[in-house]
Amino acid sequence: MKDPNAPAHPYLIVFALWLLVFSASSQTMVIAPILPLIREELGIADAFLGTLVTVYSLMVGIMAVISGPISDRVGRRRILLLGSGAMTCTLALHAFVDSYPEFLVVRVLAGAAGGVLSGAAVSYVGDYFPYRRRGWATGWVMSGSAVGLIIGIPVGVLLAGDFGFRSPFYFFGIMMALTFLLVYARVPQPPVKRRRSRLTVNRAIAGYVVMLRRPEIAFAALAFFTVSLGVALFVVYFPTWLESFHDATSEQIASLFLVAGVANVIAGPQAGKLSDRVGRRVMVIFSCVGLSVVMLATVPLITSLWVAYPLYALMMMLIAMRTSPYSALLTALVPASRRGSLMSLTVALGQVGFALGAMVAGYSYSNLGFAGNTVIGAVAVLFMGWIVWARLPEPERR
Repeated sequence: MKDPNAPAHPYLIVFALWLLVFSASSQTMVIAPILPLIREELGIADAFLGTLVTVYSLMVGIMAVISGPISDRVGRRRILLLGSGAMTCTLALHAFVDSYPEFLVVRVLAGAAGGVLSGAAVSYVGDYFPYRRRGWATGWVMSGSAVGLIIGIPVGVLLAGDFGFRSPFYFFGIMMALTFLLVYARVPQPPVKRRRSRLTVNRAIAGYVVMLRRPEIAFAALAFFTVSLGVALFVVYFPTWLESFHDATSEQIASLFLVAGVANVIAGPQAGKLSDRVGRRVMVIFSCVGLSVVMLATVPLITSLWVAYPLYALMMMLIAMRTSPYSALLTALVPASRRGSLMSLTVALGQVGFALGAMVAGYSYSNLGFAGNTVIGAVAVLFMGWIVWARLPEPERR
């Protein structure tokens, strides 16, 4: 039997966590482009298709808040095994989906498994790697999501077109099963602080309250919520605006996201590594300022569709410059005994912020046009930059 405390090669650990992020994010993102196939095969009305996405996000947020304190108690490795195992089984259940209610239930279960996994990979990085290497490790782990955009989604769409809408979930289920085996065989358990008191609902809630009473924690959570809201305001209706005002085709939109995904993959690990040298706050603040400038420049600069490619690629690079350094910064704001709770809380708030941003984006786009979306989004992103500059400390780099 594998000793969970045995040492392992850091690169193998990073790869296991990368594969987890790749598989989990890909099975989430693939549902949007195959919704027409789902509608056709199951006969679901257009009005109900969006609920397949909504229930998943809702369950991710709920389970993230629940699983955070548990991971602090039982150890990150057990949570990674539980989440990856549950996600593997849930993705396999897509084989039995033959109606809308069945699909809805399966996506609820997938969201629950996703909520268990949310924040676990970054929390593990914070437990295992010293602070001076967390930017590097976090950058590579989080690049799994961008690779999912480049490889996972096109593969999933092709599989759905040839073998039916269930086939992408089988594929990502196999990837998640491999993740489970890698975690079991090669990912050790960092030391866990033992506590005599039992974990109850009241104690879990009290733990969140105690964390949020610290100003830097409250501001860190607010910053994550704010930037998720701002990014949603821009991203959700960006393709619609390109199709309506620049006659972009679906193939061109797909290629735009492909180019942006490549830029994100390239920038993410490098940004994380650079933040190990210059500090997290500098990178995050620079990213927020840059993002706001790109957002505000989108409407006046994109007079031809080709301009959207370098501009959106730059935006994805700036997002990558924020994501891994900020995640590494969060891991140092609390001790290991609270790290899972903080990461899960921020993930839940990010889900709420993105959902709220998408709702506001629809109203703003209808009444103010896409220019209104870019202005509101830029203000929200700049607000995050101000929070990081004025309210969040930079942990000592040793």
